Parts: sequence; C-alpha cells; structure tokens
Amino acid sequence: MYLHSLETPPGALKKRKRKGRGPGSNLGKTAGRGQKGQRARGTVARGFEGGQTPLRRRLPRRGFKNPFKEVFAIVNLGGLARSAALAELNEIDPQVLVERRVVRRSGLKIKVLGEGEIGRAVTVKAHKFSKSAVEKIEAAGGQAIVIEG
Repeated sequence: MYLHSLETPPGALKKRKRKGRGPGSNLGKTAGRGQKGQRARGTVARGFEGGQTPLRRRLPRRGFKNPFKEVFAIVNLGGLARSAALAELNEIDPQVLVERRVVRRSGLKIKVLGEGEIGRAVTVKAHKFSKSAVEKIEAAGGQAIVIEG
C-alpha cells in the first residue's frame, strides 16, 4: 500500500447543499425555509418554543450556593505518618505539604483529621484540626498549632 494508491471509500465525501441557487436546485428562492413567518426571517431566539413557556422557565430553581463556604484540603494523620516525604521533618506546615506534594492544590486551607496514628513527636501547623487529631498529636508528644488566614 502506498500513499498515492489511497482512495476515500464510496459515500465518504458528500457535496454540501448550496441553498438559494435557483429553481433547478430544489433549494432555490426560499432556500428550504418555506413561505414567510418567523423561521423564514431568521429571528427565532435560542430556546424559543413558539410562545409556550420555555423549559428553562418551567423548571424550578434548585438549591443554594453559599458564597461564604470555606474549602479545605484534608490531610489525615495516617497520611502524615506514612508519607516518606515528611519522614525526617519535625515541623509540618501548609507550605511544606504543598512542596512535598502531600496536598496537590496550593492556596487551600489545610484541615488535619484524626484518621490513622502518628508514632512520633511532630509539630503540625494547619488552619483547622479535628479533636481526635489534636489528641493523637499531643499524645505522641507533638503540638497542633492553629494558624490564621
């Protein structure tokens, strides 16, 4: 098989309809739009249903979007203990978590949850802690420091 021997399969190429090209084309004069009326003049708004109340107005609005919602990146104690990137550190803060790719998205506040165990004394700085996380960190001889902003 060579490039010069390639052909398009039959029926693959189809000529486009050339509208408004005279009476012999079957699409002359009104170009398939019929006689007069709104659709013939090209003024139908998107979503217009002929005067019937449009679907977007018939359906109810649902839910509520809280503009004050705080989004946190969640970190579990077990994840901090297992992470090889944090093994040698004694102090863990949000910047370190982002640099070492424990938290993927930068710019988010960090919340530490108590899932799992931490076996060494470590100082953890985060925006929020669960009660169980604070208890487990302090039981291991570390500190849980809440940072603002």
